Amino acid sequence: MNGTGARRRGRPPRTESGDTRDRILTAAREEFSERGFEKTSVRGIAKAAGVDSALVHHYFGTKEQVFAAAIEVAFAPALDAPDALADGPPAEVGERLTRFILGIWENPATRAPVLAIVRSAVTNETAAAVFRRLVASQLLRRVAAQVDLPDAELRAELAAAQLVGMAMLRYVIKVEPLASADVEQIVARVAPVVQGHLTGP
Repeated sequence: MNGTGARRRGRPPRTESGDTRDRILTAAREEFSERGFEKTSVRGIAKAAGVDSALVHHYFGTKEQVFAAAIEVAFAPALDAPDALADGPPAEVGERLTRFILGIWENPATRAPVLAIVRSAVTNETAAAVFRRLVASQLLRRVAAQVDLPDAELRAELAAAQLVGMAMLRYVIKVEPLASADVEQIVARVAPVVQGHLTGP
């Protein structure tokens, strides 16, 4: 029987494909956040998204590819960091980058998906490798391109290490008094160090 309300299994109509893809990505981020990379399955993601597992494979492929797509969307705000570096005088680049990264972590809407990425990356080497490729190709190399000095890539990585370490202690491990410190106090302490990594001798 094939009434007007009936729907074939398989690929969704084109008008629904974007919504379905977004729903899968949202479910994937939640599953990776709650269960970690190893305990998350394509079947679990499909169930959380309300779709068939075949659709997850259709849109994204393997679990590693689902993870890569999910973190790329979640990490998208951080990919604007190179633009923040270029928008102002070189002497203030450390402060701009520090404020930019803190802004991502301070905003609950962007913090939650980034936390999911970090938790998966620190507990599973496959997830870490996917995260490394994304960070290296889409963030650190673009930051390095803004730094017109020798060892630009190393400078960018050291600045990132400073900011990631600060974020891990403040937002993930929640070590006091850093976890409760005023943002302006953190900027005042951290920005000069980031500046030194990026533009110092």
